[in-house]
Amino acid sequence: MAGTYTELVMEHFKNPKNMGQMEDADGKGEVGNASCGDVMTVYIKVKGDRVADIKFQTFGCVAAVATSSMVTELAKGKTLDEAMKITRADVAEKLGGLPPIKMHCSNLAADALHAAIEDYRKKASE
Repeated sequence: MAGTYTELVMEHFKNPKNMGQMEDADGKGEVGNASCGDVMTVYIKVKGDRVADIKFQTFGCVAAVATSSMVTELAKGKTLDEAMKITRADVAEKLGGLPPIKMHCSNLAADALHAAIEDYRKKASE
């Protein structure tokens, strides 16, 4: 699997879930990796300590789009604490694996989700 993607990765790339911008987001997390040029933004809407809605915008490679799509699917409906526990490995595993050279993309997706939750919590505590 040196440079190939699983069918699930390709499905999330071709038909990404929860893609788009959220104007009235409760939390927003933006991360980027200068070495590869991928930039991800995750938006969350929170209701009763749960991720009620989630969207993402990603500018990057196949793996970056697929991992963003998958992380939104994993987080939707979860409590904020549960969503914070979604790891980089969880994202890659749910996609059936990623080529080793693309593993950093799954790192970005989880990091963007965590940043959105932290942003929400910071705003909520002000």
